[in-house]
Amino acid sequence: MLIVMLELAMLGFLRDRPLHGYDLRRRVAALMGHVRPVADGTLYPAIKRMVASGWLIRKNEPGAAAAPRLMLYLTSEGREELERRLREPDELDISDENRWFTLLAFLRHLEEPKEQAVVLRRRLEFLEEPTSFFYEGERPMGAEEFGDPFRQGLLTIAHATSQAELAWLRATIDALEDPGSTSQ
Repeated sequence: MLIVMLELAMLGFLRDRPLHGYDLRRRVAALMGHVRPVADGTLYPAIKRMVASGWLIRKNEPGAAAAPRLMLYLTSEGREELERRLREPDELDISDENRWFTLLAFLRHLEEPKEQAVVLRRRLEFLEEPTSFFYEGERPMGAEEFGDPFRQGLLTIAHATSQAELAWLRATIDALEDPGSTSQ
């Protein structure tokens, strides 16, 4: 799972602009480091795989102070791969919060608002399904069903977060599907 998120983040940041490996690692860590820190032993093999796949190229460029820097550039194939991943996210990209946030960070790179709305609508449909961290049989349990303040807190926070995301998704989908409407 981490590799999928890592590659998407790398493609997205390099779509923004060419970066040195250190700068790329710093940006990726800021975006997804809360999930798992991004080690050189993870990043550099991913760069090597992505270069071999034709998604990235490396170029030596003069450094700001002294030594040349190895800069990473997104190729047209890398751009196509990024757009494919954004346009056709798999189920985990929609349902897993960490993967969803990584996808959301770069969704602007799909240039068609209608395509962006399709992806957001999938997340909306996922969030509209009743769910919980705890179940009684098949029935999701709500915060009010627990005497435990910690489970109440967990479910209360999750519910509030979901409600905020649902409101944002609905407003954003409306704006993308009808650009003349008032937006966020």
